[in-house]
Order: sequence, then C-alpha cells, then structure tokens
Amino acid sequence: MTRASDSEREAVVARLRHAAGEGRLTVDELDERIDAAYSATTRAELEPLTADLPDTPMPTATTVAPTEGGPPARASSSFVLGILGGGDRRGRWRVPARLTVVNVMGGADLDLREAVLDGPEVEITVWSVMGGSDVIVPKGVHVELEGFALLGGNSLRLEGPPAPPGAPVVRVRAWSLMGGTDVKTKAGRGRHGLPHPPRLP
Repeated sequence: MTRASDSEREAVVARLRHAAGEGRLTVDELDERIDAAYSATTRAELEPLTADLPDTPMPTATTVAPTEGGPPARASSSFVLGILGGGDRRGRWRVPARLTVVNVMGGADLDLREAVLDGPEVEITVWSVMGGSDVIVPKGVHVELEGFALLGGNSLRLEGPPAPPGAPVVRVRAWSLMGGTDVKTKAGRGRHGLPHPPRLP
C-alpha cells in the first residue's frame, strides 16, 4: 500500500470543506471525515472519504443537495418564532447564512448537529424576552457568542478539541431580557417550548 503524504491529506480535507459549503455534507459528517483524513496513513484510507462526492466542483444550486443515501435537507425560513411556545429546529434542516430567532415567554431550540449550513459561515441572532434558546453545535466547528443579557445570562459551553483551521463558523448574537441563550456541544434536554426561568447574573 502507498502511504499518504501530508499534502494528500490536506487536499482531501479541502475537498471535504468545499463539499460541505455546497451542502453535500452536514457539519457533523464534515467533522468525522476530517478526523479520518488526518488520521489516515495510506491512500487507500483516504479514498472512501470522497468516494460519494463529485470529481470536480459543481455550481451551488438554489436548493441544498442531499447527501448520498440521505433525506434532503428541509428548507428553512430565515426567521424563527418562539412565542408562548417553541419553534424548535432539529434533524436535517438547512441553516441560512443569516437566521433570526425571536423568543417571547418561550423558546426555540436549534440543533445543528445534522444541519446543512448555507455557507462556511452562518450568523444566528437571538432576541429573547422571558425566554431563550439552546443552540447545540457539533464538535469541530468554530463558535462565537456575543450579545447582552439583563436579569438573565447567555453562556457558551464547548467540549472537545479546538476546531481545525478552515472549519465552518457559527456566530451567535444573543440579546436577552429575563432569560438567556445557551450555546453548547453537549446535547441536553430541550425546553420544548416552555418559558425559560430568569437566570441571575
């Protein structure tokens, strides 16, 4: 067997990231394949990682292409409401480049582990009054959290090693009053539309 070189591993990783940007891989699939690429010692171990991807880049369509053998990603609005209840998003769904969530006495939880990002960077803005959101991200993704909370709190809890260079970026901007937004990698029980209790600073 021919051993793989560093440049060959990097070429596979670049191809995987390009495929994820086109919507062919979820962020979770991208993370798993990148790990496998960097741990591969032979060319034979690298080949299966891109076997279900096009040989040459294809133009990005207006709808997200499904991964081989998987269901298509559900189209998603750029606006999510969690008013007196929940507007949760989970499973395979498309995350637009800019997504706005509004919570009033309720919460809309977002699970990105099987989601398809519209591009290499997405921005999620969460406005909450007596409520908030859980945003669950897969490991291996760059995550940024900023914003402000009054009589509540926003938190960022990430597990695992730092994301590799070139990994997808998820930016969360959370503005909370008597509530808050949690961004985390560890799956937890969602609030299922129930109001978030106030979190004191």
